Amino acid sequence: MPGFLINFTADMSEDFYNELFNKQQNQEAIPSNDEIADWALAVIHLLYPERAGHIYHSVEELKNKFRLLQDKLCAIMRATKACRNCNMPQLAEKFFDGLPELYRVLNTDISAIFQGDPAAQSEFEVIRTYPGFYAIALYRVAHQLWLDEIPLLPRILTEYAHSKTGIDIHPAACIGEYFHIDHGTGIVIGESANIGRHVKLYQGVTLGALSVAKDMAGSKRHPTVEDHVVIYSGATILGGETVIGHHSIIGGNVWLTRTVAPHSKIYHRPDTPAVKTV
Repeated sequence: MPGFLINFTADMSEDFYNELFNKQQNQEAIPSNDEIADWALAVIHLLYPERAGHIYHSVEELKNKFRLLQDKLCAIMRATKACRNCNMPQLAEKFFDGLPELYRVLNTDISAIFQGDPAAQSEFEVIRTYPGFYAIALYRVAHQLWLDEIPLLPRILTEYAHSKTGIDIHPAACIGEYFHIDHGTGIVIGESANIGRHVKLYQGVTLGALSVAKDMAGSKRHPTVEDHVVIYSGATILGGETVIGHHSIIGGNVWLTRTVAPHSKIYHRPDTPAVKTV
């Protein structure tokens, strides 16, 4: 085994080492994805001390922490070159000015999860333990940064949530209030998906594109899901022109590439007949 390592090293040419070294010299040190995610999680922990290990003892102490996180956002934007020609302090201030509304919307998500899951014992449990809330919270932070046209950081945050929960939400997707993700693993929500209010998704649901051609970038490629829709596990709904009408139920393992009217109930019908047992 040691001989293998020596041979491997010998096979790597000096040109290869030089190429990597020169590449590193041209790359400025930037915060890691974990550090960027830690900033967003610190914001969420201020909104929801149920997730934090620290309690603030005065309003001024709390305000000071928000100011520090606002400065940290500026520093991250500056270090990552995420926004070269913008007014970074102004953008950071705009994000934090929008926190009361973000908090209000997140509270509707907590309510939807708690009211919609018979297994949930309390909103504290939802906030502290549910991967659906974790992914939604990071998405909502990322989406606000996306709306402020700050590149890179939103995608880092949603991919971080993806790595932790298996829930993949593009930060550009538009998602209404009272959003409920149940279980969550394997959910994919594409960039141009539009989801209404009081929508509930189970694990393995895909809201995707019919085509992934590069020249379709910027077009409406992902479905629209109207208000009060439930989509059960394993359902795949594709296409930018596909609309799931309000108050519809989409059953498990359904494959949909067409619009369905409001109040529809769509279920998967297997081609293979059931086997009768004696």
